[in-house]
Amino acid sequence: MPEVITIGETMVLFSPMQNGPLRYVHGFQKSMAGAESNVAIGLTRLGHSCGWISRVGRDEFGEFLLREIRGEGVDVAQVKMDPEAPTGLMFKEIHEGRETKVYYYRRNSAASRMSPDDLDEEYISRAKILHLTGITPALSQSCRETVYRAIEMAREKGILVSFDPNIRLKLWNRKEAAEVLGQILRRADIVLPGLDEAQMILGLDEPDEIIDALLSFGIKKVALKLGKEGALVADRESRIKVDGFKVDRVVDPIGAGDAYAAGFLAGILEGKSLLECGRLANAMGAFAVTSRGDIEGLPTRSELEAFIEGHRQVAR
Repeated sequence: MPEVITIGETMVLFSPMQNGPLRYVHGFQKSMAGAESNVAIGLTRLGHSCGWISRVGRDEFGEFLLREIRGEGVDVAQVKMDPEAPTGLMFKEIHEGRETKVYYYRRNSAASRMSPDDLDEEYISRAKILHLTGITPALSQSCRETVYRAIEMAREKGILVSFDPNIRLKLWNRKEAAEVLGQILRRADIVLPGLDEAQMILGLDEPDEIIDALLSFGIKKVALKLGKEGALVADRESRIKVDGFKVDRVVDPIGAGDAYAAGFLAGILEGKSLLECGRLANAMGAFAVTSRGDIEGLPTRSELEAFIEGHRQVAR
């Protein structure tokens, strides 16, 4: 059975073959994108077992997603094909030297119709970690209820709940997002926010204040992502600033946070120290930005170890 289970929507991603406004783009490359499946694939490439729970349309795009994610070694036995709703789509718009824009076509998608009835309690109970993001509860009320029920199942069975806010303001407003995500993170064991996300949810500015607040909720491990500066990782015993890894050129930053989560969770599964978890996560995030696409830059274990080894400081 999978060590880690994730729940969420994966969409078919169309990346432009040239930069500039989409109105002038005539060719696209088809791949896939989904925060939760990205984490699952990142973990499988590091040697861990993962399962993904979702819905896809009973259409060619749904078949494509199942084939690709299954091919990456992720268990898709709990994914349902919905004959009444389509698979969601996503388009990227790339401008040199500017932030990549993303356009979603996911309203009323198959995944937005997920409900608590889609959850198999026995399947979830056999995992070590349940990983969730703030994207799923933003898709619909039934998706939100699914997340809440999954957390209940995990906590009843003593399974660690991992949560990455992964805020998408194209899906809901700031007030609603802060309220819902604040409720979820208070019930998590591992929280992996970006600094701006934590500031929005908690209404605090300073990293140490944020860490103090999160730990006061009973959260066991916190990894506060600080971009190129690395991360501040903490538990009840320690608080450590983990420096980031320098890369020569950022090709595509989208998906770096998911890679980070995969690295951090891999460290936890392997019983590594807090510092080692943070370093593994930073390395995954840095490696991921060197390639285009959400999963294309996710490294294998040997590739990641070589990357980390190449960045070790020489003491003398």
